[in-house]
Amino acid sequence: MTHESAGEPTRIVVVGSGFAGFECARALTRRLRGTDSRITMISAHDYMLYTPLLPEVAGGILDARFVTVPLSEALPNVELVKGNVDSVDFEARTVHVTDCEQGVEDVAWDRVVLTPGSVTRLFDIPGLAEHARGLKTPAEALYFRDQLLTQIELAERDTDPSVADARRTVVVVGASYAGTELTAQLRALADEAAARRNLDPAKIRFLLLDAADKVMPEVGEKLGGKVLDVLRSRGIDVRLETTLTELGPEHVTLDDGTVIPTRTVAWVTGVTASPLIDTLGLPTEKGRLTVRPDLSVEGHPDVFAGGDAAAVPDPKNSGSITPPTAQHAVRQGQALASNVAASLGVGDPKPYSHRDMGLVVDLGPGFAVANPLGIQLSGFLAKVVTRAYHLYAMPNAANRWAVALAYLTDLLFPRPLVSIGLVTDSESRFAAGEGVGAQH
Repeated sequence: MTHESAGEPTRIVVVGSGFAGFECARALTRRLRGTDSRITMISAHDYMLYTPLLPEVAGGILDARFVTVPLSEALPNVELVKGNVDSVDFEARTVHVTDCEQGVEDVAWDRVVLTPGSVTRLFDIPGLAEHARGLKTPAEALYFRDQLLTQIELAERDTDPSVADARRTVVVVGASYAGTELTAQLRALADEAAARRNLDPAKIRFLLLDAADKVMPEVGEKLGGKVLDVLRSRGIDVRLETTLTELGPEHVTLDDGTVIPTRTVAWVTGVTASPLIDTLGLPTEKGRLTVRPDLSVEGHPDVFAGGDAAAVPDPKNSGSITPPTAQHAVRQGQALASNVAASLGVGDPKPYSHRDMGLVVDLGPGFAVANPLGIQLSGFLAKVVTRAYHLYAMPNAANRWAVALAYLTDLLFPRPLVSIGLVTDSESRFAAGEGVGAQH
């Protein structure tokens, strides 16, 4: 007998506090207000991370706190269990949780929503996991800021010119929006550091690599061409149809055999579903959990999933699944809430549908590209639209206020050149960001 039929509170467990899980829990508290439902969120963090602004954390415009939304404040009616979900028992209706001190517990559920998100997608390239860093966590963003400023400072004191050049060389792999934004923001930070130190900014080299033949294919050919022009005008060496074959502590090797001495490598080539998905024993598509159009799992009407970890059918493109973007995750979170509530007799179930709102991409001082509702914008106007969108999408008033003030500060004052040194080498590695996704 389940708790539903025993007259006890209906237990809804949401796994993960990313965009999909956060929006689902928030919407469920509204939809199920006045019922006997109890909503529990299980997450390794006590915050929701607004990942689209991590490049601006790396670039020194934003404090890491500004992009972390406290769950206790934003979800006051949701019980938070801090820990990692290792497995799900569908027969016993429990999830197995391990906390940060390796304490374990089983949390029971009547409905479970699986939104564990994604991890950086890695490939079987020698040295990649040891010597590159991703951009999925605040620790990784802070690592890049500290690393760039520290290496610029060390290069000035280095007596070997070749070592100094390596310290002042940054390699970014992945010319989609996250990698492109990171490159642009770090370039702006490097330019500020060069100006303060009376250093030629051209001595600080940036290489942006991608195996594809275009920069940012998501925004279309016209805007993608403008992005490429802007990047190159800022001295960024963009090499398309190029990737890495090997990484060492002081160099990388490109697939054309070129060896680039460097101490800083960013790997921003996409994501793969959370390792939890592989433990479920359920059907997957492209590594993501297969779900029905209403985001429930076939054969398990009490199990729902969405966000980066779920292969959600795309109604606009028959036969395909929605891409792992924040925009889809937010909307899928809202759809999950509606359909979970409907399964409890509140409202009617509906298949997931969406309208593409477009992308916004910040490319550093005075420039951005955006295609809101299909309208292609670039330059300062796109910059205004981009920043306004992020302020609108930020799901907490205090965070919105902090980010707005940081943007105002950025207009009036130079970027702060501060290497705080809070992040250790091990904390910024891929393995620290909830597992590693390797593809061979």
